[in-house]
Amino acid sequence: MISVAEARTRIVNALPIMPAETVPLSAAAGRVLAEDVVSRRTQPPFDVSAMDGWACRHADLAKIPAVLQPVGAAAAGGRYEGIVGPGECVRIFTGAPLPDGADAIVIQEDADLGADGRLTVREAPQPGQWIRRAGLDFAEGQALLKAGRRLSPSDVALAAAMNVPWLAVRRKPRIAVLATGDELVRPGEPIGPNQIVSSNNIGLAALIEAEGGQAVDLGIARDTEADLRLKASAAMGCDLLLTLGGASVGEHDLIHKILGGGGAGIDFWRIAMRPGKPLMFGRATLDSGLSLPLLGLPGNPVSALVCGYNFLVPALHAMQGLPAEVSLETAITGSDLAENDKREDYLRATLHRNEDGRLIATAFSKQDSSMLRLLSEAACLIVRPPLAPALKAGAKVPIFRLR
Repeated sequence: MISVAEARTRIVNALPIMPAETVPLSAAAGRVLAEDVVSRRTQPPFDVSAMDGWACRHADLAKIPAVLQPVGAAAAGGRYEGIVGPGECVRIFTGAPLPDGADAIVIQEDADLGADGRLTVREAPQPGQWIRRAGLDFAEGQALLKAGRRLSPSDVALAAAMNVPWLAVRRKPRIAVLATGDELVRPGEPIGPNQIVSSNNIGLAALIEAEGGQAVDLGIARDTEADLRLKASAAMGCDLLLTLGGASVGEHDLIHKILGGGGAGIDFWRIAMRPGKPLMFGRATLDSGLSLPLLGLPGNPVSALVCGYNFLVPALHAMQGLPAEVSLETAITGSDLAENDKREDYLRATLHRNEDGRLIATAFSKQDSSMLRLLSEAACLIVRPPLAPALKAGAKVPIFRLR
């Protein structure tokens, strides 16, 4: 058996980074930039008013109250084409360009327009107050969004403000998902007396999509060589074949034998981890003779998902040009923990903050790997290193957040 860290490193290093493709802004959220994004415009492109009010000359406000003569108006999308002279002002609205000759904005709350049409200013602004200078936000030619960044909605909005309608992003990794086993049926299908509902493929596909990949559902392969070959052949054109179940070496575990070339294409197939010991990685050879990376996860639902967080997610990140590390935090265990054996253990746990603001992670008393409900309820996994000693409640432990 190899360690979790070594297995993760081997998987990540064996996978290619996805090529770039160009997408419109409307399809860019959540994608990873393949190139820096350079602004095609200065924002704001000119001095603008930050408030509704009056544009005037600061020199005319030396003595308050000051009386000014309105000579025009400027709204967003338009401008006052004249020059503001001594004793004059222009009605201005938020976002409108500052007229030539004006260097001050009096907000409308600080001035009164009299019946005679003249404006009385009761309070003068500070120099430059209420004016957004040209280039306040950014300037043309600035690279504001860097390659390797996963785009948030605000990033997409920034790109739009930069006048960039298309972005070069990493293509979504296409992950073929193939469940295996005579015992499995899809949700909603008739269930035989000895069958169970397949949940792994649904959960792993959701994880793939959430982490920026594209899940390709190959269905459920029955425990025959012919059906496994047939279902796996549909993975052509994908970047990785993810199999669920059949990764051990039992009589009915065919992944190793059929897709892994009897072991010739397999890098490793056991890791020192619980849950998730029978994890397989290598290359699958399809009937066409072509091959693609193969990641075989255990058939147990909890094991499959925990392995998905530990290995599939870093793989997806690496393929998109993102850091592939697994991020751990430190919390306080809310219960006693027994000593660990030689496998790295991942305990499903709740998470809350105590009155001192410290994170408290409390492992469920039952950790059976068939109990998917507990994984759904868990907020984190407590990570127990190999041969970790017993701990009393209150000790520090590393955790991996699930949400």
